[in-house]
Amino acid sequence: MNLNHYKKLSGDASFRSFYRSNKSVIVYSKKDPKINLLIYDAINKLLLKNKINAPKLLKENYDKNYIEIEDLGDETILSILKRKKAKIKIYKKIFLLLIRIQKINKEKTLTFKKSYYHLPKYSEKKLIDEANLFTQWYLPTKLTKNEIKKVKNKLNKIFKKLLSKLKIKKKVLVHRDFHISNIMFHKNKLFLIDSQDAVYGNPAYDLASLIDDVRFKTTRNFKNHLLQTYFKLEKKIKIEKLKNDFEILSVLRNLKIIGIFTRLSLRDKKHKYLKLIPYAWKLIQDRSEDIKFEELNILLNNYIPEKKRLK
Repeated sequence: MNLNHYKKLSGDASFRSFYRSNKSVIVYSKKDPKINLLIYDAINKLLLKNKINAPKLLKENYDKNYIEIEDLGDETILSILKRKKAKIKIYKKIFLLLIRIQKINKEKTLTFKKSYYHLPKYSEKKLIDEANLFTQWYLPTKLTKNEIKKVKNKLNKIFKKLLSKLKIKKKVLVHRDFHISNIMFHKNKLFLIDSQDAVYGNPAYDLASLIDDVRFKTTRNFKNHLLQTYFKLEKKIKIEKLKNDFEILSVLRNLKIIGIFTRLSLRDKKHKYLKLIPYAWKLIQDRSEDIKFEELNILLNNYIPEKKRLK
């Protein structure tokens, strides 16, 4: 297939490339096609089986590193929110979608190769490994090697301590990148995309991804309003538990994001995400006011004070 014959679409931060043909979108991934094509489609199938709108597979050519999926157009919820005033109403629909996703209890799904894919657990180790992307990629841009050694060990202990304070035991389907750029508006319906990294984990994680979205700046008052709206819709989880876990997972997620955006710049030469790092720091600051973050705040302020973060 000659991809030059097709219009290339603006992609995401993955190793997938997207091209529009007359009737479909071609998803191409030479690097790690298993996660980017096979599992990508398998999770979509799981969502579709549970009446969650996701891109349908039209054709697979796995041996040549591409699949064809349904074309959902170009309108993301992000683009709608930027121009619409009734933002709470839109978020309410997204919350209802999230609650439906969290009711999915199938932990395996069939791939187009007729093999089963088992969704992994969002383990403590996985969460710490992800938070350590901050240590691995961002810290070397700010600290000396000796400083990094000192900070790394302390950070690992702090991450472990914070995760031990999570209160919700129930595990649900977690998209892991549930933000408004990954929700399309097509034929007056919400469609979820970029779902290949789904796991089973804490229900507060996707909520934190959505409300503390680094790509869409909103005020603290607005975020609090969103949380209250969600609490009214999801009454099965105690507010205090959800708020506690939301704060912890938001802080760890945004540390991870700072690491990922730094990696995208240094390794992959994708520099456009660097401008989002200051807002990620603000989100961390806003969510880490509780006493449980005291050790983390002292460490970060000692080694990466605010002036250093903005350079």
